[in-house]
Amino acid sequence: MSGIIAFQGRPGAYSDLACRIARPGWTTLPCPSFQAAIDAVRDGRADLGMLACENSLAGRVPEIHALLPEAGLPIVGEHFQRVEHCLVGVPGTRIEDIRRIHTHPVALGQVRNLIRELGVEPCSAFDTAGAAELVLQWQSREDAAIASALAASLNGLAVLRRNVEDAAHNTTRFYIVAREAVWPSSDSARVITTLVFRVLNQPGALYRALGGFAEAGVNMTRLESYMSPGTLTATGFLLDVEGHPDQPGLRRAMEVLEPCCGNLSVLGVYPGSPSRYPE
Repeated sequence: MSGIIAFQGRPGAYSDLACRIARPGWTTLPCPSFQAAIDAVRDGRADLGMLACENSLAGRVPEIHALLPEAGLPIVGEHFQRVEHCLVGVPGTRIEDIRRIHTHPVALGQVRNLIRELGVEPCSAFDTAGAAELVLQWQSREDAAIASALAASLNGLAVLRRNVEDAAHNTTRFYIVAREAVWPSSDSARVITTLVFRVLNQPGALYRALGGFAEAGVNMTRLESYMSPGTLTATGFLLDVEGHPDQPGLRRAMEVLEPCCGNLSVLGVYPGSPSRYPE
């Protein structure tokens, strides 16, 4: 099976790389924003969307919390992408030629040691792949970019140094979304369920809402809070847990959760990535 998978960013962005690894042979569709990627799936221009949700260094992607609950697109999978930053420049560039490094602001924060070592000026760009496009456009040996090896290849740039990130564990997690939900069977192992719900800002409200998961032995792998739209008296939460809603443990936990909260919604039930379960 092949299809089209949308992502936020320019060709060669890490989201593009994630699409190519998660869905080999599929056509990738670059979009200028997360909303545009969601719209591409919703209106049928793409079969799936690859949406970054958290990074091991930078933390969560806040925009996803606002967009995903209202998107109407169920989560059907997840993907973990190792971020391997490369220093790239126009062919013929030497390290000592570089005066400025361009990349996304988050990536700048992940290559501080390189910036300090080279004594160059850090410059913010729209995204990593966009920075590579700018370096190609300028054709200046004094300007380099931090981007993926894929972005360098697509833009005809030279990789001057690989793996320049400060931390080797730099990894981004993605939700894969579709127009229709495809739940694994209830007897499947290694299933992840993503929920969103809202609790009132009252003492013990979250404790009561989450207590059922501990009592049922359900493991929570992610809990994020965000302000609920239109109110200052309640807080929204996004929750990833191990298990299937039709399995006894998670079913019991959700029965405890439901009367303690408002707007409980299942965003997706999907196979856990093999990256979660190293052999």
